[in-house]
Amino acid sequence: MTWRGLDDASLAGRLGLPRVAGLASVGSTMDVAHALAVEGAEAGTLVVAEEQTAGRGRAGHHWTSQPGDGLLMTLVERPRSADGLDVLSLRLGLHLAPVLERWTSAPVCLKWPNDLYVGGHKLAGVLIEARWRGANPDWIAIGLGINLVGPVDVPGATGLQGATAEAVLSEVIPAVRAAARARGPLTPEELNAFAQRDFAVGRRASLPADGFVRGISSAGELLLETPTGVAAFRTGSLAFAIT
Repeated sequence: MTWRGLDDASLAGRLGLPRVAGLASVGSTMDVAHALAVEGAEAGTLVVAEEQTAGRGRAGHHWTSQPGDGLLMTLVERPRSADGLDVLSLRLGLHLAPVLERWTSAPVCLKWPNDLYVGGHKLAGVLIEARWRGANPDWIAIGLGINLVGPVDVPGATGLQGATAEAVLSEVIPAVRAAARARGPLTPEELNAFAQRDFAVGRRASLPADGFVRGISSAGELLLETPTGVAAFRTGSLAFAIT
């Protein structure tokens, strides 16, 4: 198989990965990655596609991407424990943001729990799915969609500037694997780094509850100041109140 004219073996060698499945078009790279993992695919197996016809995000959201508009990929990892999985989407954002700033004219900001923004517009999203064997993950699939160009049919989205998919992929893979190797809760240094890039801090939220965003915790929880005090939310989506 090939992706952007690169055969799988050459791409795997270039990226230092055990296996790459490059596809011109696919329903979802996530589904392919899970299927390969069932068959025993090693940690570091990558599925990357030029087009997705049934891509998915959090809360069951689905979308279609046009060929060449984005970097669409899922990476299989096999952590030995669940330690750190609850903060992995945030940790991925922290590792990816400085890498992607090579192709942006403004800082990359992070929106809890899994989005990256530039200048108030969405640039990328992360989706993590785990398959379990008892109390520990058998594997995790790390899905990532990065806009290379701002999709015209998605209001509020933006893309990178002067980026090629091949160059972005070469920079993104080491960042993703480094984040996946980290264990434990977010460190004070990571919390500080997130605070510097926090897209939502100080804004009023309508979801997951009405309140003002005050940051995140080391456990990856969203902190909202509500009329009854600061509340921590581990799951859900963050939406802003209309003012």
